[in-house]
Formats: sequence, C-alpha cells, structure tokens
Amino acid sequence: MITLPNLPERPKKPRDRGLTMVMDKGISFQEAEMLIESSSKFIDIIKFGFGTALVSDNIKNKIKLYKKHNIKTYLGGTLFEAFVVRNMFVEYCNLLKDLEIDTVEISDGSIQLDHNKKCEYINKLSSNGMTVFSEVGYKSASKIMAPSKWIKLMSKEIEAGSWKVIAEARESGNVGLYRSGGEVRSDLIEEILTKIEKDKILWEAPKKQQQVFFIKLLGANVNLGNIGTNDVIPLECLRQGLRSDTFFNFLNVE
Repeated sequence: MITLPNLPERPKKPRDRGLTMVMDKGISFQEAEMLIESSSKFIDIIKFGFGTALVSDNIKNKIKLYKKHNIKTYLGGTLFEAFVVRNMFVEYCNLLKDLEIDTVEISDGSIQLDHNKKCEYINKLSSNGMTVFSEVGYKSASKIMAPSKWIKLMSKEIEAGSWKVIAEARESGNVGLYRSGGEVRSDLIEEILTKIEKDKILWEAPKKQQQVFFIKLLGANVNLGNIGTNDVIPLECLRQGLRSDTFFNFLNVE
C-alpha cells in the first residue's frame, strides 16, 4: 500500500500511549466480529459500558474475541459502583474471575465513596496483578470540581496503583471535562497537565470536536476514551492528519 510522508508515528500494539478506548454498549457478537475485522489494530481497550455486562448475551464470547486480538476489556465503572454500594466487592471480584478479565475500572462518579477507600480498592486490585483504570470526575453536570481537586485525586490514584486515570465525561460528553453543550473546559485541562503527566491520563472524548481539541493540544498519541464503535477509523484519521480538522497539524512531522 502507498504511504504518505510526514504522518505522525503511531506506536504498535500493545502500546502505552496513543490509546483508543472503545465503548461496547451491548453490540451483538456478529457486530463485535465486524468491529474487529475493520478496526482491531486501532483499538487498545474495550469497555462494556455501564452495567451492560450483566444484561448482554454472549459476553464471554466477546471477551475471548477481543482478547484474541490483543485488546484489553473491562466492565464499566458504574457496575463496580453498583456492587460496592451493596457491599458486594468480593462478589464483584468473583465476577471478574468468572469472566477471565484482568483489567478493571474503579470509579465513584455516582456514589459517595471515601477516597482513601477508593485508593484501597485500587491498591488491592493492582497488587493482585490487575490492570487498573481509575476514573476521576462527577457524572452530574450540577457538580463542579476545582482543578486542584482533580489534580489531588489523580495523583493519589496513580500513587495507589492506577495504570491510567480516566478523566470523566460520560458517553454523552457533557459533564466533567466539558460544559453542558459539549464545549471543552480548556482551562481545567491545561491546569491538570501542569501536575499530571499526559501519558498517565485517558481523556473521555466521545465527540469529534473534543477529539480534535486533544489531538491538537497533545498530539497524535494522546489517550482517548469513550469512542463509539463507528468512530474508531474516523478517529485514527484525525490522529494522522487525514481529516480536514487536523490536516495541517502534522505536515511538518519528521
């Protein structure tokens, strides 16, 4: 295949940066096979959104399919919270074992969870060999967190053992990092980046304009999450300057 010069270099899988996390919100096994056929080399992680893992058919078959193509899988943080709020952390761990999942998301976007306790969960799971993503930020647009608190929580969770901290935006892209209309809170993001190393953060960015913002700010190998199953290849084109939105950003890349 013909290649173009001056395209940004993308690390090969398994990669530590330039991650694309895709949301599986209950697609069928056949749809999962089609997703893998078209896009597997661009997908690093698939999250079974919210509590879909409990109500979806063929979940074990999809996990095996994704793992076969070197894609990490984990259950949405909301499901973790649903177990924890019922004092069922042990049962949650048993579910992970039954599904043969070695990656987990620890979040507290919907429940009140003491942060020290959250860090205990992170430390316990990471110490047991799990790859831990922890999520920072509220799922409610009415709750606003100061940048200093974002930084404090992210720092503590990384120290506790999180591989990456996820900056909250929901699948709708209108809370946390973003205003209610989806506009980026750029001042918040710039302040976070003064203290937290960029490759340790996975930014939830379900909307194209949000993806464009982060690619322009942090380059082709920014970690992005909550990507729709139909948006994987369009996002990769944004990363490589093959869409008008980022067309001129990488022409001078050596």
